[in-house]
Amino acid sequence: MTAGAEFGRLREPLEWPGSDEKLDILGVRFDRLTREQALAKMESTFGSGNAWKVYIVNAHTMNLAWEDPGFREVLNSADLVLNDGSGAQIASRLAGSPFPDNLVGTDLAPQLCQVGARSGKSVFFLGGKPGVAEQAAATLAQQIPGLRVAGAFHGYFSASESDLVVDRVNQSGACILLVAFGNPIQEKWIHANAPFLRCDLSIGVGGLFDHLSGRLRRAPLWVRQMGSEWLFILFWQPHKWRRYLFGNPLFLARLMVHHFGWNR
Repeated sequence: MTAGAEFGRLREPLEWPGSDEKLDILGVRFDRLTREQALAKMESTFGSGNAWKVYIVNAHTMNLAWEDPGFREVLNSADLVLNDGSGAQIASRLAGSPFPDNLVGTDLAPQLCQVGARSGKSVFFLGGKPGVAEQAAATLAQQIPGLRVAGAFHGYFSASESDLVVDRVNQSGACILLVAFGNPIQEKWIHANAPFLRCDLSIGVGGLFDHLSGRLRRAPLWVRQMGSEWLFILFWQPHKWRRYLFGNPLFLARLMVHHFGWNR
């Protein structure tokens, strides 16, 4: 069973330099940033040792947050909340403030690692089945010259073992912690354990390791550019039918309710 954790105590998000625009979608407060701005903000955490919390949120994540106010609080306690997928893009257009970029985590996390590699920072890969994190780390190290892998560990540990995992990450000296447990477990785990982590940045990356390790195929670029990657995922992972065939229409319905002011 993938690791979980009880909610830790909520704290106010850290203050970023400057004043940035926020966008509320279904009660989740997004940072409205370009790709370059998002990467620059994450790079600014290097050397802090504060395990700044970064969550990448898509339509499925927002559905979960709508149904679970506690999870919504966890998302809103993050230091950075970024938009992922066509659902978030549609919602931003409906709100009259389109996101400047689609910050899909499968692309953004490797780009963050490229930034880290240029600064000599190391990365810890946490999550997936045994062996998957190591495979993902090896693949990304081949793709990014100079990338330093601080360590890798699977996500199949019990809640009682979280302290040992935190110690393992801390002992590695990692700057960037990639957590691939899936929603909402990865965000809850980061939230509960951030006060004890000594990395600079912790970010939830969902199924990234499965893509890097070759367990899952990535949609062709033209499919991603059309905003139809979810159809490709559904084709190759039909067990996720409920998330897309039921969850996507439900998300759109909730957007309309939220847009016309009938908030929960």
